[in-house]
Amino acid sequence: MRTLQNIHLTRIDHGFSLTYENRLILRHTPDAPCLWAGAGVADIEMFRGNFSIKDRLDEKIALTHATVSDQPDGWAIRFTRGDAVSATLDVSADDKGRLTLTLRNDAARHNRLWLRLAANPEDHIYGCGEQFSYFDLRGKPFPLWTSEQGVGRNKQSHVTWLADCKENAGGDYYWTFFPQPTFVSTQKYYCHVDNSCYMNFDFSAPDYHELAFWEDNATLRIECAPTYIILLEKLTALLGRQPALPDWVYDGVTLGIQGGTEVCQQKLDVMRQGGVKVNGIWAQDWSGIRMTSFGKRVMWNWKWNSERYPQLDTRIAQWKREGVQFLSYINPYVASDRDLCEAAARRGYLTKDAQGQDYHVEFGEFYAGVIDLTNPEAYDWYKEVIKKNLIELGCGGWMADFGEYLPTDTHLHNGVSAEIMHNAWPALWAKCNYEALQETGKLGEILFFMRAGYTGSQKYSTMMWAGDQNVDWSLDDGLASVIPAALSLAMSGHGLHHSDIGGYTTLFEMKRSKELLLRWCDFSAFTPMMRTHEGNRPGDNWQFDADRETIAHFARMTTIFTTLKPYIKQAVEQNARTGLPVMRPLFLHYEHEARAYTLKYQYLFGRDLLVAPVYEEGRRDWTLWLPEDNWVNVWTGETCAGGEVTVEAPLGKPPVFYRAHSDWASLFSSLRHI
Repeated sequence: MRTLQNIHLTRIDHGFSLTYENRLILRHTPDAPCLWAGAGVADIEMFRGNFSIKDRLDEKIALTHATVSDQPDGWAIRFTRGDAVSATLDVSADDKGRLTLTLRNDAARHNRLWLRLAANPEDHIYGCGEQFSYFDLRGKPFPLWTSEQGVGRNKQSHVTWLADCKENAGGDYYWTFFPQPTFVSTQKYYCHVDNSCYMNFDFSAPDYHELAFWEDNATLRIECAPTYIILLEKLTALLGRQPALPDWVYDGVTLGIQGGTEVCQQKLDVMRQGGVKVNGIWAQDWSGIRMTSFGKRVMWNWKWNSERYPQLDTRIAQWKREGVQFLSYINPYVASDRDLCEAAARRGYLTKDAQGQDYHVEFGEFYAGVIDLTNPEAYDWYKEVIKKNLIELGCGGWMADFGEYLPTDTHLHNGVSAEIMHNAWPALWAKCNYEALQETGKLGEILFFMRAGYTGSQKYSTMMWAGDQNVDWSLDDGLASVIPAALSLAMSGHGLHHSDIGGYTTLFEMKRSKELLLRWCDFSAFTPMMRTHEGNRPGDNWQFDADRETIAHFARMTTIFTTLKPYIKQAVEQNARTGLPVMRPLFLHYEHEARAYTLKYQYLFGRDLLVAPVYEEGRRDWTLWLPEDNWVNVWTGETCAGGEVTVEAPLGKPPVFYRAHSDWASLFSSLRHI
């Protein structure tokens, strides 16, 4: 056995075992190899951001023989199978002491690798980006590919079947806007893969995790810690952390409104007169609209449409003086029939097809060109579009939408295959927005929020939102799905998350009910940001100003949210400093409670609030679990030491408890009187 910085390698006949910080990471014998090599051809079809992905696999070969060679900084392990097949694994520690595993195929024809990491049957696994159906990933494979999240996302549901029949858009449990090749094990280590190729992390086997890479190389980084909190601090030190939010975010709800300057003013007046705390107006149709069979769509020509929004520039200044920001919308594509696309094409700034012509993507009854963000000139030009058309106008923020749609058959300026760049694209898009703020001195003042992400989004995306949930009560694609999404993203290193109040996707006779909107509002008051959305078919959905009771409900919940401002703000600042997320799984603070590892629909909001949103229609009570501690019901003042409890949960009083010994106890107790 040889030891290097807490890495131990022990040779055995034609094999080895590798441990790191007393965790078994790899074990290889001829009968139980840890590495396979092979060759395949990706068969990837995209339709409106929905992907059908198959591998035409030619071979998958177990590399049964391993020869270990000492290196000055670690070991080189050559895996073989006969004379024709080989691959190499370099084992070392980086400058921070992280275990680094570098894999490469030696045969030119091989472009696939499968590595099996050792596991224990009792391990729980979290992360892999934003996962909506599962929080503990143990027992299932998770393909990692950024795409639309899918409508329904459960192959057993009628809505998913309808969406699949219509556009192959139903999705499955693993479809996500924000995948990431990072997981955290309850052995208290994280494993992060640097690559951006298509991957499949399979956590089904009891004694190993099989990681599949559609590439001829892979680099893994592994780090351990004595607690999950320290582990997340280490993970976010590697990946980056989000800056603190602008102060105005905590001052109320951002109202999603469409229809023009006067419509925005009228709805703002109604809500403020009703006592609602409003921090902003988010008008995604600021650049105009396009009507399609899907519903009302934004005009993808990123400039102020003065016909739809007359005098917007002066009104933005007025609203800002009144403490109300104006937020707009942009994405990294430009409508093919508009002048911004023409300007990009004239400069050669669009991605190309195989014949060298501009590549245009069908987005649902219209086409758009793809800005080639790998071209430094195109990247800088688009950054200037953001600076001039959004920042100079006075926008306090915007939705930086999409990022998942990069077609795998387009050709990029940097020469890298679009199949490899596809996952990396959302982080590159985030970087473009981030630098626009940074270079204008607006970082910390202006906020952009995204749905798509990948490794690197931690550094550059100032806020994530959960994307396009159904306006229904479904577990996999409704209100409930947002909670594991936030928690899995938190365990992947991104600690700021919110969602459209009431959901977005309105299809197949779905209609947002009043009850769903109010329950979602209750939940959102205990997240870092409150923001509404009309949905893709606003007329089919109950809206925030639909009646006096709804307005009064928003008034109460926004007052609760703004009352919590100092508490939420310190949690956000802690995320910026240490990477500890704002919405947290219970086991971060209650490691010794076995039940804490299985919960996916309740969370800690900061250290001292426990939230269990009601996500079933018609309920007026709710059962939740409390870890052992001294808890106080926010609404009644009743105390509890822990365990399973059932509480009354009328609209406007979601199940929320606070720690009795919290430094914020007096603030929390004041919520009872709102």
